Amino acid sequence: MSLALIERYRSLLPVGDATPVVSLGEGSTPLLPAPRLSERHGVELWLKWEGANPTGSYKDRGMTVAVSKAVEEGAEAVICASTGNTAASAAAYAARAGLRAVVLVPEGAVAAAKLAQTRMLGARVLEVRGSFDEALGAARVLAERGTHVLVNSLNPYRVAGQKTAVHEIVEELGGAPDAFAIPYGGGGNTTAYAAALAELGLDTPIVSVEAADRARTLASAIRIAEPVHAPKVASSGARVVTVSDEEIVAAWRSLAELEGVFCEPSSAAGLAAVARGAAVGRVVVTLTGHGLKDVVAADRHAPPVGTVDPDPDAIAEAAR
Repeated sequence: MSLALIERYRSLLPVGDATPVVSLGEGSTPLLPAPRLSERHGVELWLKWEGANPTGSYKDRGMTVAVSKAVEEGAEAVICASTGNTAASAAAYAARAGLRAVVLVPEGAVAAAKLAQTRMLGARVLEVRGSFDEALGAARVLAERGTHVLVNSLNPYRVAGQKTAVHEIVEELGGAPDAFAIPYGGGGNTTAYAAALAELGLDTPIVSVEAADRARTLASAIRIAEPVHAPKVASSGARVVTVSDEEIVAAWRSLAELEGVFCEPSSAAGLAAVARGAAVGRVVVTLTGHGLKDVVAADRHAPPVGTVDPDPDAIAEAAR
């Protein structure tokens, strides 16, 4: 049985003996070689499969720390604005800790599967008539009033937990890769990766990949028009690469069809950048969320289902 993330990386995290560990078994996610995609793109490609976290996304790394600290500090409720993955993670860890969770989502802009997951986990989900940025603004005001603890990536404990992905990668590879490629929505993960590299004394390039149309991209997890961490991303030295939705879909499908990894669309942004030559050598692409997070998008872009009579010859012919 693997250690909870907080226990495994206690010396690197802002926790003490009095910090309760609120865990669902996060972290220690697979680092998968991708031989077919490596050959296609002329790199040594590795996939950090964060969809294997408890709620299906990398957000759990930071949420275990944020919620543990919230309990330590006597909180009774947490709040977040979300495009989906933070919502589910906040709801799960709040439930685990016995706290109330309020989740604000932009109306009509979050994958239905993520909303269903969050609702099942007991959070109070409120659709805001506005953008993600407006929802986050409201959440910040409520947090400032002291009624709720904000668990978006503006919470430094979130970033502290998320940096552990880099430590895992370096440990497993036996050294740093030549580049990291990660999706860029709000920029919290880029900030976390940069912090980990600084701790390790490494200058490995980070390629942060955003959608060309941030406000309307099909990759709903990075559908954030005004990334709150943009100044930190700029100062981190990360290279920001912009890719189209068509590139994201092509990369998304190739991950599934060639490597057997079904991620959500935003997770494929890093591979889309690799496909256009934005990173070379040994490259780690972080796949931030599971494909089951957005089955509507998958149904729209997957190959069609065929129909056939229950006849072996007809089946063999149709399966060619």
